[in-house]
Amino acid sequence: MNIFYKDGEIATRNLSPGIRVYDERLIQDGDEEYRIWNPRRSKLAAALLNGLEGLVLNNDSKVLYLGASTGTTVSHISDICDDGLIYAVEFSPVSMKKLVRLSQKRNNIMPLLADATKPKYYLNKVEKVDLVYCDVAQEKQSELFMDNMDLFLKEDGQGLITIKARSIDVIQKPKKIFKDEAKKIKENGYSILEKIKLEPYEKDHIAFLVEKSF
Repeated sequence: MNIFYKDGEIATRNLSPGIRVYDERLIQDGDEEYRIWNPRRSKLAAALLNGLEGLVLNNDSKVLYLGASTGTTVSHISDICDDGLIYAVEFSPVSMKKLVRLSQKRNNIMPLLADATKPKYYLNKVEKVDLVYCDVAQEKQSELFMDNMDLFLKEDGQGLITIKARSIDVIQKPKKIFKDEAKKIKENGYSILEKIKLEPYEKDHIAFLVEKSF
C-alpha cells in the first residue's frame, strides 16, 4: 500500500502534488511529496495507527465509500489507490459540492449524491468492489453496511466499518453496543478479522475489518 509511517505519523504519497485537501501538512522526500494523514480527522488513519494490519488496499483497488463527507479520508484512499476507483457516496448536497471539486483534481474519485441506506438506487452506477468502507454515524449503520456489501462486495473483498457507540444508543455501555453490532455482522454471513478501538483519537469508537464467511 502507498502508506508510509515516520516518527509516529502516517502519510500517503500525494496524487496531486502541491495541493492540500484540508489543512494537512505536505512534506517532501526526494522527488516525492507526501500528505500527513491526521488521525483526528480520519477514522481510517486512527485505525491504522492503532494497529490495523489486515486491510488490503492495492494501487488498483476499487472502493465503495459510504459517508464520504467532504472527502478527507477519501482523498487519502485516492492517494493509495492511484490506479483504482473510489465510489464516494454522500447524502449531504453541501458536502457533495466539495467532493465534486475534489474529484476534478483526482480522476479516481466518483462522487455519488445518494442515501447509503438505499443502495439499490445506485446499483447501476457501482461495480463490484474490493472494499466497502462505512463511516455513517447512525443507529442502523451495521445494517446499511451489510446491505451494501451484499450488493457490491467481491467474493474475496473486505469491509471496514467504524462504529460510533453514541450514535446507536446514548445510554448503553459502548462495550455492549460493540458486542451486539459484532454479533449482527457475524449472523449475516461475515467474519470479523480485526477489532480496533480508536482511542485516543475518537472516543467510544471501534473499527471492524470483515470478510464474507465461506
